[in-house]
Amino acid sequence: MSDPYSVLGVNPNASDDEIKRAYRELARKYHPDNYQNNPLADLAEEKMKEINQAYDAVTRLRSGSGGSQSQGSYQSQGSYQQQYSGATVYQQVRQCINMGDLSRAEQMLRSSPGQDAEWHFLTGSIAYRKGWLDEATQHFQIACNMAPANGEYRQALTMMRQGGQAYRPYGYGGGMDACDLCSLCMCLNCMCGGCGS
Repeated sequence: MSDPYSVLGVNPNASDDEIKRAYRELARKYHPDNYQNNPLADLAEEKMKEINQAYDAVTRLRSGSGGSQSQGSYQSQGSYQQQYSGATVYQQVRQCINMGDLSRAEQMLRSSPGQDAEWHFLTGSIAYRKGWLDEATQHFQIACNMAPANGEYRQALTMMRQGGQAYRPYGYGGGMDACDLCSLCMCLNCMCGGCGS
């Protein structure tokens, strides 16, 4: 299991009440009863198991029982946080998404002071990685509306409108191959008024 604090969406320095509150909110959101006769039922059940395991791990860590093995594995978080200290919040979020740590990326975005175009783009990228294509499209659309000249935002929205299957944000999950790069250049050339000139 990944860092249990990240799974719960809380800081390791959070109070016991904050951790309990976060657990309850997640449990309400992902409880299997909410997904009866829903194609996402299996995913919700897996998520609920992960949330329960994380809450149990945090509870054990804080009570001191079973702590020696668990604490050793989760103390690496200090170096994990130091790795990001020199980067801006959005750079850190991009790094988290690259590493597949979507919980941490979401947590950082939630604590971000504003919701500008980059915030919506990154939120859309997280939604895309989770398979929430409608939500991803909405956030990419907002990002494009706020910053219409940004090619990365436009590319993401265009790909989502074409079904979303081909969209892979640059640097996410393997980057671009030569075909992606050529297609991107042709699209950008057309969008920037290069066609017919």
